[in-house]
Amino acid sequence: MRQEDRALAVLLFGDRRVPPPLIGLPIHTADLDAAVGPYRRLVVVGADADLAGVLTRLLRAGRLDVEVAYVPRRRTRATRIYRLPAGRRAARRARRGTARRVTLVRDETGSVVVGRAGWVPPDGACLRGEAVVDDAVLFDGAARAVHIEPTLAVPGLRARVPTGWRRWVAGRAVQLGSTGVTVVRDGVPAPRPARRSTFYRNVDGWLAVG
Repeated sequence: MRQEDRALAVLLFGDRRVPPPLIGLPIHTADLDAAVGPYRRLVVVGADADLAGVLTRLLRAGRLDVEVAYVPRRRTRATRIYRLPAGRRAARRARRGTARRVTLVRDETGSVVVGRAGWVPPDGACLRGEAVVDDAVLFDGAARAVHIEPTLAVPGLRARVPTGWRRWVAGRAVQLGSTGVTVVRDGVPAPRPARRSTFYRNVDGWLAVG
C-alpha cells in the first residue's frame, strides 16, 4: 500500500461491493466512529442517505476537515447538485481526486441533507402552517408538501411547494411552523412527527472529492 493510501478508508454500505479501483484500502462496514479518527479521506460507497449520514457524523464530531469521496452506482441527486462523478469514474477519482469545499445543508438537529429533504403531512392530507425562505413566504395556510435541496452556489439552498406553477425560492435558511409534519431527509422519514423544522446552510462546508 502506498503511503498516501494509508490515510484513506472505504465506508461500505448495504450490499455494495468494493469497486476494483479501491481494492486494498481499509474497509469499514459498521463502526463509522472508528473510521472518522485516523483518516484524512473517507470514501463512501453507498447512496445519498449514506453520504448524508457520514457527513452528519463528521459535523457533530467537528471533523469537517476530513475529505469525503462519494462512489454511488449511478448518478443521484447529490452527484448532480455537487457535480460529482459516479460509478467506476467516481471510484478512480476517490483515490487521486482533489477536494474542494462545497455547501453543507443541515437542520436544527445537526442532520445533513445532500440530495433532497422534504416536509410532508404525517396523515397523508395537507401540511398546515407557514414556511419561509429567509424573508420570503413559501406558503401560508395549506400545502401538499415542501421540497428542499442544497445548491452549489450561495445562498446555499432552495425550496418549493411541488405544484406546477410554483418556482424554487433560494435562500440561506428555510423554516416551517406547522400543526404537524414528517421530516424526510434523503428519502428517510424521521420516526416521529414534529411541529417545527429548519434547514440552513452551515457556516463551514464539506470537502468533496471530485
